[in-house]
Amino acid sequence: MAVGQGSGCGKALRQLVAAELYSLYDLPLSALPQRRAVIIGAGPAGLTAAYELLTRAGIQPIVLEKSQHMGGISRTVNYKGNRIDIGGHRFFSKSDRVMRWWLQMLPLEASEKGAAALKYHGMERAMAPSSSGPDPAEAERVMLLRPRKSRIYYLRRFFDYPITLSKDTLLKLGLWRTFKIGVSYLRSALLPIRHEQTLEQFFINRFGKELYQTFFRSYTEKVWGVPCNRISAEWGAQRIKGLSVWATLAHAARKIFKGGGDIGQKGTETSLIEQFLYPKFGPGQMWEEVARQVAGMGGEIHTGCRVDRIVTDGWRVTAVEASGPGGRMTFTGDYFFSTAPIQELLRSFDAAPPARVLEVSDGLVYRDFITVGLLLRSLRIDEETPQGRKLISDNWIYIQEPDVLLGRLQIFNNWSPYMVRDPGRVWLGLEYFCNQSDEIWNLPDEGMVALAKDELARIGIIDASEVLDATVLRMEKTYPAYFGTYDRFGEIREYVDRYENLFLVGRNGMHRYNNQDHSMLTAMMAVDNIVAGSTDKSGLWEVNTEMEYHEDKGKPE
Repeated sequence: MAVGQGSGCGKALRQLVAAELYSLYDLPLSALPQRRAVIIGAGPAGLTAAYELLTRAGIQPIVLEKSQHMGGISRTVNYKGNRIDIGGHRFFSKSDRVMRWWLQMLPLEASEKGAAALKYHGMERAMAPSSSGPDPAEAERVMLLRPRKSRIYYLRRFFDYPITLSKDTLLKLGLWRTFKIGVSYLRSALLPIRHEQTLEQFFINRFGKELYQTFFRSYTEKVWGVPCNRISAEWGAQRIKGLSVWATLAHAARKIFKGGGDIGQKGTETSLIEQFLYPKFGPGQMWEEVARQVAGMGGEIHTGCRVDRIVTDGWRVTAVEASGPGGRMTFTGDYFFSTAPIQELLRSFDAAPPARVLEVSDGLVYRDFITVGLLLRSLRIDEETPQGRKLISDNWIYIQEPDVLLGRLQIFNNWSPYMVRDPGRVWLGLEYFCNQSDEIWNLPDEGMVALAKDELARIGIIDASEVLDATVLRMEKTYPAYFGTYDRFGEIREYVDRYENLFLVGRNGMHRYNNQDHSMLTAMMAVDNIVAGSTDKSGLWEVNTEMEYHEDKGKPE
């Protein structure tokens, strides 16, 4: 069978033949022209691809990042010694490959017992002995093992997250509301909505209409800015498919009857994890370390570099053009990875895609994100412990109150104590979900801080007079949405996948609401393809949909 000039297998064969010829004439393999890969974006997917290309394929990566930072939305912002995690990033994956990768970059902290364990659902299993691991008090490069606690704030009270049918929950809801929730759930269990199409139907089938309206609708609509009946059920299938009333009851039962588990926590729903890994200085530390290693091995990373033209030759990409501090630049390569928003990518092709494809890409919707960092002396709410009253132990709190715009509250002290310069202060992150056309996106920073202080005080969490300092961060295109023209996304995929040496990876690169481990896996699998000489990209699109990588352990529906 003849091998075509443009095929991945053909290129691999030509490389092999060239290597044999160089060996025949006693020339070093280092004399071979090194293949290059151009990577758009220095987030988790882009930097993972760069590292994997260097260590597994001997391909030099050239990473082009439009900002000055590593990690994309997984970066950490240092504000006067207080660090902000944009969105909250638990380091957890059901993929052993990803878990090993993380711990290779940042070794796990030493355990006083000589071994570390992830505990969850009343179960635990020791990891590799870690008595010789780094001491977080002394070492910089270290991964912490952190307890996870999330709660819902509703009716000016705290409820467990995920919702549990405990005595405490029932008392806070009241007898009548609890009765309606029970009847509603039974109705949904006996007569579920068939052929789920919307997120509202997804929630009602798993929780009943009453519980959905009580604990899910307000927060979800804050996140997306549209009613749940306009969002595809696919979002629920990706993010919370395995969670339901039945799952919460089973979770409670497993706390009574202990069993086994493993570090990967493959047998537990993501929303039920009780411990996770976390870098000492936040998620950005991971990606700064990866970038350091990539540069140390010969990779290039260019910041302040905005790609605006994709140069093609038939169904191959040959170069990208970008503007940066040094003016216009052209980067040629053998392979190309994009984590850029698909709208931007398709509008950059020198050969314009068909009008129908551009119609789909231009109709894709993104949700933007604001974080307000507040430094306080104390909160109005606290916890009773045997040692006295102390700061509440939540990592984040879902704000279900409909009378404020605030969506979620992070307490950075509880992610890592090293995120806060002064351990005697409380360092909060208030998260707002919006569009760039919204009023709050365009508020001046002082107006945004005033709004954040007022809302937290109004719902009884702080006294505004306790605020010592504040900062505001805005992130564009943080959440790719499952509405707009998303139902036609297959047309984009079919078109772009024809470019055999172009790989779309990561959250915005694939318009998928991925966690960082899913984004990493898409990059790893793209490199797998290159190593194998394969141009079949179907496996990449199955990450976070197929069972091995999915956020649930149930059978596909």
